[in-house]
Amino acid sequence: MVRVGMVSLGCPKNQVDAERMLYLLRNDGYELVSDAALSDVVIINTCGFIESAKKEAIETILEFCTLKQEGRIKAVIITGCLAERYKDEILKEIPEVDAVVGIGSNEKICGIIKDVCKGEVITSFGSKESLCFDDKRIISTPGSFAFIKIAEGCDNCCTYCAIPSIRGKFRSREIDDIVKEAENIAAQGFTELVVVAQDTTRYGEDIYGEPKLAELLNRLCEVDGLKWIRTLYMYPERITDELISTIANQEKLVKYLDIPIQHCNSEILKRMNRKGNKQGLVDLIERIRSRIPDVVLRTTILTGFPGETDEQFEELCEFVRNVRLERLGCFAYSQEEGTAAAEFPNQIEEDIKERRCEIIYDIQMRISDEFNQSLLGDELEVVVEGFDRYAECFFGRSYMDAPDIDGKVFFTSKNRLSLGEYVKVKVNDILDYDLLGEQI
Repeated sequence: MVRVGMVSLGCPKNQVDAERMLYLLRNDGYELVSDAALSDVVIINTCGFIESAKKEAIETILEFCTLKQEGRIKAVIITGCLAERYKDEILKEIPEVDAVVGIGSNEKICGIIKDVCKGEVITSFGSKESLCFDDKRIISTPGSFAFIKIAEGCDNCCTYCAIPSIRGKFRSREIDDIVKEAENIAAQGFTELVVVAQDTTRYGEDIYGEPKLAELLNRLCEVDGLKWIRTLYMYPERITDELISTIANQEKLVKYLDIPIQHCNSEILKRMNRKGNKQGLVDLIERIRSRIPDVVLRTTILTGFPGETDEQFEELCEFVRNVRLERLGCFAYSQEEGTAAAEFPNQIEEDIKERRCEIIYDIQMRISDEFNQSLLGDELEVVVEGFDRYAECFFGRSYMDAPDIDGKVFFTSKNRLSLGEYVKVKVNDILDYDLLGEQI
């Protein structure tokens, strides 16, 4: 029996693809091993979105190619976004690789492993639209949460982003199909559903003629066994009053909105091919906060976009100071070949981009610290994710924290707690972005 290990890098959407391949492999009789270094064949499901992700993927590939040269594993297969984006370069630059597989060929993974085990070198790139949306997968997320992908691809064509060329055009799944998968996930004991797509707020436009995210979320709230439903990647210009009302009124929908805005300056947003402006963003944030009590807002910011002036960056800093979002991630602009922005004039030097990113984080750290200070003495519902043997306490997340993105809640308890259990924790201290407390 051939032992197969999977290393999945990048975003939750990529992880869902990896879980689908794991299901196919197990169904075909392969032995799945959790430690990829102990496998016969390793699949590296890569991210190729920005430079830092590409570096991580290449370092991981080289690490396993070294294990292959040492005779510890037999074959290395590359899948995912890096494979799709650099199909011609990978085998040329890293000849130790045995197969390069595009996202449209994921369904062929079992046969590809058979071929590489015979000593063949394989390249396989099916149509991007062939990427399967089947609900059959092996969920690999730890604890009580699982991702569910409601759409694939992207039509937004932001000038800095390579995703449309990697993943293809935006395409939604049918509502009934998504609900069926959610029921299967809940039946396996998962209580938190994390809804993902490149742009969740665009869900349904292509197959129903209008956005249907609110309707989908209402249907998901009917699934027995689910306690928390969290939606990521909501584009600000598509957040409607109907969607805000749905999140406000449905108990299972956590009061947490992930809204990537990238910038606030109108000129930069226009050159990014993003909709809206600063005042529109301010109005949206005020509208959400007024209608959803205790809502937590998260965003991502991009610094050093081509042509960003000192004045435009200061405008961004002032925006961050004023709107005081509870959660914020910041990235220095990555000049990606094949994107429109890569050819823009006035590219900014790396050290300036990075320094601007650090300044944003410094501002946000103070905001986050003040927000966490405001939680002292509060009682939060926390899902148990594990026990830290060094700190001798449990840890978990509240509704305010998306898995693998935000902070943790560390807490003591006199009880024996189970993974996935929901408990009440009183907050009595903070540590950087994390909260400290005790179970009530």
